[in-house]
Amino acid sequence: MHSRPAARWCERQGRGNPARVELCEQVCRNALEHGRPARGSKSSQSEVIVGADWRAAVNGQADWPQEGHGRTWANACALFLWLFAGVVPFLPFALNTSPWDAVRLRVPGNQGNWWHALVGAPFFLAFPMIWLRLRSLFAGQSSTAAGRRFLWSFAGLSIGGTILVETPFLLHLAGTSQWQRLFVLSLGFGIIFASAAVLLLRRRRISPAWACIAGLDTAYLANVTLCLVVYGGAPGSLSSRSGWLVSMVLVWPIALELAWLFLQSFREDATRIKSSTV
Repeated sequence: MHSRPAARWCERQGRGNPARVELCEQVCRNALEHGRPARGSKSSQSEVIVGADWRAAVNGQADWPQEGHGRTWANACALFLWLFAGVVPFLPFALNTSPWDAVRLRVPGNQGNWWHALVGAPFFLAFPMIWLRLRSLFAGQSSTAAGRRFLWSFAGLSIGGTILVETPFLLHLAGTSQWQRLFVLSLGFGIIFASAAVLLLRRRRISPAWACIAGLDTAYLANVTLCLVVYGGAPGSLSSRSGWLVSMVLVWPIALELAWLFLQSFREDATRIKSSTV
């Protein structure tokens, strides 16, 4: 570092994260090398870095100011989408049975068991997503640290439940056709493991709030795609499986939302590389 004030400022900005401190020091050096501090002035280093250089440098690691009001239109569209998803738990999904009925083990023929409860519960992840989108629209931030811990707990429990639901298919105990078994295992485990890999590898480039949304998207998609495949051929009128029809429409924009969140992390890297070469 070039001065003690700059070093102290970087320590504050680093918030105990050595990677952030090192990144801040690098931005300081780059700013000084390009002669950005006013010559002969006594202005602090923070006045040089607080601007575009620092914001661009930590865009993948800091507080992500665009989580809140900066993307109002996107949050409004997502809220509209998840409001529809919030209705699905109470719509008949198959055989005139809704996810809410499945959670309460009210299945035709008194056949309700742990499998139905676990397959019905993840549909209620729509409500935490609605809460997140409402905060994004009407609050200064998408979520708090404590709130994110609770949401990650819900997502983790849902993913764990979905893995248990997949177990009968893995052990050839589900009684489904071979193509259904293949689709269920490919979609369920594929979505979970692919999202986990991206979140792990890009954890320093995705904001905490966006990572939380991606986790909830993953948990919801892994379960709903399983249900769409398993109950795709269920008999009954359209009104007796309206939840299935609505979910078939919703699954595509939710999958696009998840893909968009992951693509943003790569886009930020490309932006930083471009700005560093200018």
